[in-house]
Amino acid sequence: MTNSASQSLLNLPKTSESETLKRIRHTTSHVLAMAVQKLFPKAQVTIGPWIETGFYYDFDNPEPFTEKDLKAIQKEMVKIIKQKLPVIREEVSREEAKSRIQALGEPYKLEILNDIKTEPITIYHLGDQWWDLCAGPHVETTGEINPQAIELEGVAGAYWRGDETKAQLQRIYGTAFETPEQLAEHKRRKAEALRRDHRKLGKELGLFLFTDIVGPGLPLWTPKGTVLRNTLEDFLKQEQLKRGYLPVVTPHIARVDLFKTSGHWQKYKEDMFPLMSDDDQAAAVEEGFVLKPMNCPFHIQIYKNELRSYRSLPMRLAEFGTVYRYEQSGELGGLTRVRGFTVDDSHLFVTPEQLDQEFLDVVDLILSVFKSLNLKTFRARLSFRDPDSDKYIGSEEAWSKAEGAIQRAVETLGLDHFIGIGEAAFYGPKLDFIFQDALGRDWQLGTVQVDYNLPERFGLEYVAEDGSRKRPVMIHRAPFGSLERLIGILIEEYVGDFPLWLAPLQIRLLPVGEDQHPFAQALLTQLLTLGIRAELDQSGERLGKQIRNAEKEKIPVMAVIGAKEVESNSLSLRTRAQGDLGVVPVPEVIQHFQVALQNYQAELGITPGHRSN
Repeated sequence: MTNSASQSLLNLPKTSESETLKRIRHTTSHVLAMAVQKLFPKAQVTIGPWIETGFYYDFDNPEPFTEKDLKAIQKEMVKIIKQKLPVIREEVSREEAKSRIQALGEPYKLEILNDIKTEPITIYHLGDQWWDLCAGPHVETTGEINPQAIELEGVAGAYWRGDETKAQLQRIYGTAFETPEQLAEHKRRKAEALRRDHRKLGKELGLFLFTDIVGPGLPLWTPKGTVLRNTLEDFLKQEQLKRGYLPVVTPHIARVDLFKTSGHWQKYKEDMFPLMSDDDQAAAVEEGFVLKPMNCPFHIQIYKNELRSYRSLPMRLAEFGTVYRYEQSGELGGLTRVRGFTVDDSHLFVTPEQLDQEFLDVVDLILSVFKSLNLKTFRARLSFRDPDSDKYIGSEEAWSKAEGAIQRAVETLGLDHFIGIGEAAFYGPKLDFIFQDALGRDWQLGTVQVDYNLPERFGLEYVAEDGSRKRPVMIHRAPFGSLERLIGILIEEYVGDFPLWLAPLQIRLLPVGEDQHPFAQALLTQLLTLGIRAELDQSGERLGKQIRNAEKEKIPVMAVIGAKEVESNSLSLRTRAQGDLGVVPVPEVIQHFQVALQNYQAELGITPGHRSN
């Protein structure tokens, strides 16, 4: 059975081209399954949806598929396509579908049939040779598929139903386009994606690593990667302090009761990590401690610690808090989806009258952060609830007020936006910033949420000007979102070639010989004292090799130190951004560094060809 894949995060309107591609890819996935079962009669089919860049199909086959098998399968697919088989839709009763599946001996199809709640059951045939349970849509004949515009791309493991306790299947990925030229462009973009892959670059640049003994989805940060993280954290902390945010720190675990009150346990339990209690494991599930999936209930406790006055509001509590969520192993992907990640979390407690202005101020902060990081291509998604879903908490009135506040904000700011129904958090609607990277892929980064429900559930109050007790409103916000995801995106966006202020190592000193080492060592100490991230090459390699090594490691600035440079207290500078800058006096180099770092500049601002007097 083929399931429709989720649309792009941008939820762009369907065009005739995207609809045509959807049908082509959907049908090509059926052609793939038919080809596999022709060549491998013991293979059983499961699901095979079209996805944004193509399609896949999951198979239960006794032997693993090889690269040689993929070539044979694609060759068989071309044969099927050239037969121009009609794609025929048939409606049958549940009993008839069950009878046909049992005759085929396909247990996965039978399980899928049991999950289908509506009748009649729809079946799609490729001629009279092959069929599958499917809701469609498809092209009219396989002849509408261009055999020169399809390609099988690889095999991966996948658990049935995404459940690690169930059978492990083999997932064959493929892609299909209308023309060979579109396929060629897709392959070019894939090659570019590989060049930018943060997992590969992260390893090459020595920023982070994963190990089996620690576990999947749990990155280990090296010294260089930690410097990058700390730089981003320090940048945002400084911006927040200017805007009246108060830093807090909260534990990594808490009693389950905290999350029962917030509603996370009821609505989010499957994504939480349970821990042991002092008694037994059974008690831990309902009465013990869990790793926190969110920071908000902790910040609520800090607010609630004493009765607040309207004069002390808004209260803005901020924390770089690490949270833990049980992502399925098949959903993990480098830094962009992990099981333990740090959120630049803040929770604002405001009066209803302060809500609109505080929301606008938060958006202003997020936009200024994006500007400093040179993240320009994004849209705002108004993530509202689905009124037909039962996954949300709170009253109609609370949701209406919260969604209204977000709508007013985007209209006041004139933000390019769209509405995503069903994308809200269970406790409130959100304004999400969807960033499009250099490869056209969509990622959610910053978010702002309006919440009337958690203040109600925790009984939060403040003393109003007239002496009465009133309920504050909460704003949840995270400009970065996940720090791990942001770094993964930045690595790919910059191809590991970070701007000067972000680079883990900003300048490497390259002495021509041993005689220059005392000068270089003294300069290194001076640079480090001034907060400039510097390093001295002590490899003893020839100068050309030192320069090549620095280039390979994508260090922004290289400073060659020879006898003339020592004598004139200068450096022969070379940068990745501007090339050879010439010989520059040390005090001038330091001054340019300090200005550039203070203003988050990508370059030193020294004119190439500069020569000291």
